[in-house]
Amino acid sequence: MSYQAPPPGGYGPPGGYGGPPPGGFGGPPPGGFGQPYGGAPVGNNKKAVAALVLGILSLPICCGFFAGIPAIILSRMAKGEIARTGQTGGGMATAGFVLGIISIVLGVLGVILIVSGVVSIDGSTN
Repeated sequence: MSYQAPPPGGYGPPGGYGGPPPGGFGGPPPGGFGQPYGGAPVGNNKKAVAALVLGILSLPICCGFFAGIPAIILSRMAKGEIARTGQTGGGMATAGFVLGIISIVLGVLGVILIVSGVVSIDGSTN
């Protein structure tokens, strides 16, 4: 076996790579890239957010009638709008409705306990 010297001039250009295809790489696909189908997203229903906020606030501050009733009304209105428009926020509307009901029940229970004399206004029990 004999040793053969490398060809003169070093390594040649790699074969098979070539340049870019004729006409360039082209533009983005027709219709745009990444655009959602059917238009812009609709977002959360504002009445559902308000119902949830009122439902949450009605429990710790014990104003079940003043915040619970509007929470129930707003949540029912939001459910109708969500069904009609396709907005999101159905879970928030449901949570506002449930928290509104709970706060009203606790408010009625508190009134019954105060009227019956079991609990006085200052919070002491008899």
